[in-house]
Amino acid sequence: MKKPIICAIIPAKGRSTRIPGKNLKDLCGKPMLAYILETAKAVKGIDRVIVSTDSEEIKKVAEQYGAEAPFIRPKELTDDAVTTREVLEHAVSWLEEHENYSPDYILLLYPTSPLLKRERVEEAVAMAIARDSDSVVSGELDKGHYWIEVEGGWERFYPLKQVNSQYQTPLFVENGAIYLTKRRFMKRQYAADKADVVIMEPGENIDVDYPEDFAKVESLLKGEQR
Repeated sequence: MKKPIICAIIPAKGRSTRIPGKNLKDLCGKPMLAYILETAKAVKGIDRVIVSTDSEEIKKVAEQYGAEAPFIRPKELTDDAVTTREVLEHAVSWLEEHENYSPDYILLLYPTSPLLKRERVEEAVAMAIARDSDSVVSGELDKGHYWIEVEGGWERFYPLKQVNSQYQTPLFVENGAIYLTKRRFMKRQYAADKADVVIMEPGENIDVDYPEDFAKVESLLKGEQR
């Protein structure tokens, strides 16, 4: 069987609302973006690492760490309401049109996952190849009890029947670290309806969305460097 072509795409805007300039913010001696670039470049089985950005400064950093930034993302794709799927579709369509390059899988990774380990991404890649997966996504198992707000109050959502925790079927919750999907699904969504999963331990990945997330990751990395 022919080995599939896997292209990693990393979306990285220059502007950030909650943490100004977070993708280039210094994190223990290098830009936060550098961590996911180094991880992606080290993963076996990835053909190319592409950064989609609207920033010339981010483009320079991407190239400095061995990634490609062959285009500057159009302004209309930098608004907060623009979906990640639209950003990915633009990147893949640009590569197809300008370079006649059409990968079999798109690997979506975020700069906001600086703790993501190479081994986890390789696990997702190996799984996709072995199972011919439509998608592989990462996340955690969750045995929480959930309620949903309805008119007049709240009602039980999951599990519908209360059982002791050892008998409860856990839910799988995406953690936003890895999305590996066949190209043909990208026009609709960046994770197919049927997917295989990479199960991570709680806290293994921290999505840096708020200043307190950045501070926690910084503290963990400083601890590793001691």
